Amino acid sequence: MSQEAGIRRIRSPIIRGALISLGIISVALGTIGIFVPLLPTTPFLLLAAACFIYSSQTMYKWLLTNRIFGRYLRDYIESKGIPLRIKIWTLLFLWGTIITSMIFFTDSILVRIMLLFIASAVTLHLFWIKTKK
Repeated sequence: MSQEAGIRRIRSPIIRGALISLGIISVALGTIGIFVPLLPTTPFLLLAAACFIYSSQTMYKWLLTNRIFGRYLRDYIESKGIPLRIKIWTLLFLWGTIITSMIFFTDSILVRIMLLFIASAVTLHLFWIKTKK
């Protein structure tokens, strides 16, 4: 994990505790985001990694070696890309949930437009990320 080279850990116990707490909350929100399409997983996991790299080497290593999202996060941080099957699964789940929400859960045109905008932005973001072979 080459990102650790040259990182200066925070020494203040209060700031370290706050960063560790924020990191744990971010991991929880990122995990929930796996199942809730409008809650983004990647930004929360990246925030957790940033919090942990400055506050706890143990938590940082745990995050990057986690069996559920460790490899995904490492590949994202190292710009290795996302496997095509993950991109496809993500887009199918995202658009399926967005369309279902638009049909069954809202009559508001503004909310439908917002949902379409969010889904389109996530789709573009996924297309810009390199596809891992």
